Amino acid sequence: MPQIELIKNLKIDTAKFATRQWKNWTEPKIIEVDGLEVAYRREGQGETLVYLHGGAGTRQWGPIHQALAEKFDVIAPEHPGYGDTPRFDDQDSWADFVLHYDAFFRKMNLTNFHLVGTSLGAWLAANLAVYFPERYASVTLVTPLGLHIEDEPFIDVFRFQPDAALAALFNGRAAEYEELLTQEGGVQDILQAFHEDATSALLFWNPRYDYKLNRRLQRVQAPTLIIAAEDDRITGNLQPVRYAALLPNSELKTLSHVENSPTSHALVYENPKEVTDLIVNFINKSKQADALIGSLNQKVIEKA
Repeated sequence: MPQIELIKNLKIDTAKFATRQWKNWTEPKIIEVDGLEVAYRREGQGETLVYLHGGAGTRQWGPIHQALAEKFDVIAPEHPGYGDTPRFDDQDSWADFVLHYDAFFRKMNLTNFHLVGTSLGAWLAANLAVYFPERYASVTLVTPLGLHIEDEPFIDVFRFQPDAALAALFNGRAAEYEELLTQEGGVQDILQAFHEDATSALLFWNPRYDYKLNRRLQRVQAPTLIIAAEDDRITGNLQPVRYAALLPNSELKTLSHVENSPTSHALVYENPKEVTDLIVNFINKSKQADALIGSLNQKVIEKA
């Protein structure tokens, strides 16, 4: 009988955790999902909320996590190929990531929870809500991307030099967040960013959008909040508008900067409290609407 080579497990090198001292670093928990060790963080109390990071924002418990954890039981996993989570070579498409998270949610015994994604994580959250529409109590997409919009082609983020990328991300205000953005420093941070950008390129190097998503969004059942920036220099300003138009039960909110300058793509860095407040208010309003519908349905049944 020929020998069949089994897929080897991919493990996280936890020895390096002891040397990390950058701002907002916290040691992640680790769970094995289909042979892949996944790094995730979990803090807070209340209803469960899963937060999906964008193309960066890993290896930390940052301002947005802290703000959300004041209101929710927050679970923040790192995607395959991002942060400390390794990636199997064949995990190179949105379908692979959707299947990965289906397995992750099952392993964590998560049902009827709130799903929040930002940037690339919002694109991923939209896909998850399309394929498993019954799983989520609510969905929030913060500065999402991924839709095909002829009038506003997606900005080619892969052509940006690091300084230009930060300038576009924060609308020229990146220097104010240097302490949050710096981890190991120097070459090591550049290598980490390159590693994560390489995974992003596998997902949307070409094309920069998923033209099928436009039609598929009608499958989403959960009440969905879309949070937009006033001046998004990464995705443009039409992506959130298109998402809101295509999602059947959605609400679009544009967040204004507290200092009267246009908000940027980096809402979760610059406006974590305001983002959290929008999410909390939306969830509470959705619950009230559900309660009202339930009450009306009960009255109809009683009269029948």
